[in-house]
Amino acid sequence: MIKILANDGIHPDGRLLLEEAAYVVDEDKIPQEALADRIAEYDVLIVRSATKVNKAVIEAGKNLKVIARGGVGLDNIDLEYAQSKGIQVFNTPMASSRAVAELAIAHLFSLSRMLHRSNRELASGGDFKKLKKAYETGFQIKGKTLGIIGFGRIGQEVAKIALGMGMSVRAHDPFVQEARVGIQLNDYKDLTFDVNVQTESFDKVIRESDFITLHIPGGGQPLITADELNKMKDGVFLINTARGGIIDEEALLDALESGKVAGAGIDVFQNEPTPREALLKHPNISCTPHIGASTVEAQSYIGMELADKIIAFFGDDK
Repeated sequence: MIKILANDGIHPDGRLLLEEAAYVVDEDKIPQEALADRIAEYDVLIVRSATKVNKAVIEAGKNLKVIARGGVGLDNIDLEYAQSKGIQVFNTPMASSRAVAELAIAHLFSLSRMLHRSNRELASGGDFKKLKKAYETGFQIKGKTLGIIGFGRIGQEVAKIALGMGMSVRAHDPFVQEARVGIQLNDYKDLTFDVNVQTESFDKVIRESDFITLHIPGGGQPLITADELNKMKDGVFLINTARGGIIDEEALLDALESGKVAGAGIDVFQNEPTPREALLKHPNISCTPHIGASTVEAQSYIGMELADKIIAFFGDDK
């Protein structure tokens, strides 16, 4: 009998698929410090971002055959060590792409019309007439240039939305030379538009974009430091719904204070779950608490994609 620990939970749709396949699914969370002592009980470990699957956990998982992450990245899993032990590692790159893309665009709108600021100040008793005057300088995004750093599934979903709204799209990805972005109108299934997007150099994209959105893996050194910020247009807007640490947070705060960066939409932070207060309270930062993939639809898709991959791996071996 296959025993599965969904330590960070799994959507009921995914759990149902697994249980219909006669697998045992345990969602009782084991604290990180106790995980290595308990993991030998399970054949499969499912995590999201909270659980860290480090060498100690993998070494203790004597029966582990699969580690599955509900999400795109694998930075909380010691992938190399897991593979050295013959453990299959899955993630769900397809399920949440649209959800993350829509959040990036939501931050874009929030910044362009200062929605985050007017909402905070109006709700806290700000003078209606003064706020109306203060925030009448928002701008429309049609005709603006959006730079997309990382042009995989999520980046291409962002491009679909941006092109549909009349933005110009520039993209950079060292592994993608071009991509055909298909735009389909929901009520007109036979009406589609295909746009070929050629990727460009990193420097060219960051120099020429009004908005820059990041969709790359994290885990290394910051991609956006003071040097990269200095190359950007004055008054640029940055959006990060990918991973904390991709943008040097100190350099970002300095650039916001100088006006080099006009605003930032941030869903991910270096010190989660306790981001630095200066970011959360900055008037030119639109913040969300790492909810990029957290829509009802995306969670269902993630759960089902995980279940499908696990069932396919074991086949009839229950």
